[in-house]
Amino acid sequence: MPGPRLFEPLTIDGLTLANRIVIAPMCQYSAVDGCMTDWHLIHLGQLALSGAGLLTIEAAAVVPEGRITYGDVGLYDDATQAAIGRTLDSVRRHSDMPVGIQLAHAGRKASTDLPWRGGAQIAPGSANGWQTVAPSTLGFGTDDTAPVALDRDGMVRVRDAFVAATKRAADLELDLVQLHGAHGYLLHQFLSPLSNKRDDAYGGSLENRMRLPLEVFDAVRAAFPAGKPVTMRVSGTDWVAGGWDIAETVAFSQALEARGCSAIHVSSGGLDAGQQIPVGPNYQVPLARAVKQAIGIPVVAVGLITEPEQAEAIVGTGDADLIALARTILYDPHWPWHAAAALGGTVVAPNQYLRSQPRQYKDLLQPPAAR
Repeated sequence: MPGPRLFEPLTIDGLTLANRIVIAPMCQYSAVDGCMTDWHLIHLGQLALSGAGLLTIEAAAVVPEGRITYGDVGLYDDATQAAIGRTLDSVRRHSDMPVGIQLAHAGRKASTDLPWRGGAQIAPGSANGWQTVAPSTLGFGTDDTAPVALDRDGMVRVRDAFVAATKRAADLELDLVQLHGAHGYLLHQFLSPLSNKRDDAYGGSLENRMRLPLEVFDAVRAAFPAGKPVTMRVSGTDWVAGGWDIAETVAFSQALEARGCSAIHVSSGGLDAGQQIPVGPNYQVPLARAVKQAIGIPVVAVGLITEPEQAEAIVGTGDADLIALARTILYDPHWPWHAAAALGGTVVAPNQYLRSQPRQYKDLLQPPAAR
């Protein structure tokens, strides 16, 4: 009998993943001046022992003003790079799991307080606040300070900042770069007609609205080593009438594939406060399925995937090639172990943990390869 599809390996460009389980980037809002702290070592360290196929570092801002909050991780100078490097050095001593990073710019959704302090925007000139930028002068919230609309020189600076962060990621020997084009952040703001009201070559038609995100992708792909994946996270829909939708997502994904994108991670929402999201198990899987049917590169599905059989069905039926976990794996950091036990798969576990294997699963936990 064939084993579970969820635990089959998958190669994306030159990167082979041991299984189809991806740990999605999850902001921790615990950095100091953009630098990772001991919290990130604890957080990423435990996830690197989970048995998943890929660990993705949280959204790392490519410029200080691109941070969602003052507690966000950055990858924009020597200090932020060194802080990530220290964390990676420790994680890699104890785990062979591939590690990627998501690069991001929050655009008009930047300069906010920490989520557990309410998450409201902090005005420019206030402590921990700064002026935001966007495609147009429309704020995310009705009471937000209006962002400054990027001119052409500003867009070039954004593109070049993504490239500089990518080169730092390459120096850190990260295995994958993901561009954040979802959840209402800057690249998504250019894509959606709800936030992009420009009347130049970067606004209006779908071709124009895709122009800057594709320019950023092209520049990042050229800057990251050949054979290492560059992927894009997209919002499949804004969940608002007249907004970005799945047909435009498919067109954008096809354009990315033509430019050498390695995979598409399909999420949704985050751009407009008026969104109406039908949240429930698998609620975003139809979006991933639509993209998967239109392109030939791997597709990642995410969103309220909590049960092993649910994840197996998503990849087994071909709705997506991989599933991504975020809150689920925070709640249960050994979810891949439990999924392998339920489905009849195996996972790599640290030598120190092998004796924890339940008696009825004698081959569940496999030792890591000799270093």
